[in-house]
Amino acid sequence: MSDTTPPTGGAPGERDGQAPDARGETALGTSRGSGAEPAPAQADTARDGGLVPREESDRFEQRLQHAVAGFVDGPRAAVEEADHVLEEVTTRITDAVTQRRRTLRGSWQESEETDTERLRLALRDYRELADRLMHL
Repeated sequence: MSDTTPPTGGAPGERDGQAPDARGETALGTSRGSGAEPAPAQADTARDGGLVPREESDRFEQRLQHAVAGFVDGPRAAVEEADHVLEEVTTRITDAVTQRRRTLRGSWQESEETDTERLRLALRDYRELADRLMHL
């Protein structure tokens, strides 16, 4: 398993080691602007590098643990619950990736005259997201 610890330090304008993209956002979707913190769900996601907020991820983990703990008394029900959790996790991750892709696309498709720097940042963000997905 690869290390998911976010890098520290970095170039000026970076937030938690990630340079902002063409709209001033990091690859995780948090804005760098005035130093204001991202929304709570985004803040949790940005801190741990996940595609879903930590609170939501914790709920999925609790449900899976409940299914595992109930296996002895109801093996079929436990496996059915695990199946439902996996289906919900898959849907949630798909939704998160779709939204992120929509945001990325908007960063360079908005104008025919997008400057090279914005395109470079968009390309970097596409690469980072694809790498994250390939290493799930």
